[in-house]
Amino acid sequence: MTSPIAYVSRSADDEEATWIETLSKAMPGEKIVSIRQMTEEQRQAAEIAIVANPDPADIARLPGLKWIHSLWAGVERIVSELGPTAPPIVRLTDPELARVMGEAVLAWTYYLHRNMPDYRQQQEKKIWKDLEYRHPKDVTVGLIGLGLLGTESAKRLLSAGFDVMGWSRSLKDLEGVATVSGEEGLNELLAKSDIAVCLVPLTAETRGLINARRLQRMKPGASIINFARGAVIVADDLLSSLDSGHIAHAVLDVFEKEPLDQGSPFWSHPNVTVLPHISAPTDPGSSAAIVAQNIHNWRKTGELPMTVDMQRGY
Repeated sequence: MTSPIAYVSRSADDEEATWIETLSKAMPGEKIVSIRQMTEEQRQAAEIAIVANPDPADIARLPGLKWIHSLWAGVERIVSELGPTAPPIVRLTDPELARVMGEAVLAWTYYLHRNMPDYRQQQEKKIWKDLEYRHPKDVTVGLIGLGLLGTESAKRLLSAGFDVMGWSRSLKDLEGVATVSGEEGLNELLAKSDIAVCLVPLTAETRGLINARRLQRMKPGASIINFARGAVIVADDLLSSLDSGHIAHAVLDVFEKEPLDQGSPFWSHPNVTVLPHISAPTDPGSSAAIVAQNIHNWRKTGELPMTVDMQRGY
């Protein structure tokens, strides 16, 4: 009999129960138990934990853990909270998540490209006026981050006819995309982009990556989309750039504190679109299948999927 798998989260009981049911259906040969219901014997025996925003104190109650499987693609919080002595962490790498993110990047790029914020403001003022149309080939979209999500987004944008640039920590080769890296590469991308899209993981290197100096490098009238993490952009610097008109519009799906505080100026800013962290929701069915396959492979071979580099943070 295999050891039980601990499910560890800070979710409400009903959400946790739904996930455990979905995961159990995907791997009927495994026993998945919430740490809240585990006996002391089960906690001692558990070798695997499936987690969603786990409390570090709960992880500490599982002394026999050999590895942790996150249900989220973003792992900056768990890496920060568990620290370098944590068991190996596997983050969720789901093609369905990438597909949904690519869909969102294309949708909100169109939103900006087709002047929808401007038309909304015109409607409020009862102004009947057509705005100049630009062909996608004349619009440069700069992707800041070319991982799985950025690569899928680039494919969607290219198929729609946009001119696409991409920046990554180390230089990548992506067909049809002008790729850059490093400080000079980021500066070049920002200077050329009509719309910049943030898709990088949050690490010590990317925290505050888009600050006043880098926003100033962008074209006057350019726009920005943040589908990464709130702390990638310095909020006050972005607000100043929006107030001055240098940045025309910002689509923000992520914030340092979520839900967004009711007093935040982003809510009422005329040149900001606020989204409630919905650009790429986790799909329970596809996620459970991926977790199940990874656990099956480990049971069979003892080999782990790619684990998080605790130094880089992803």
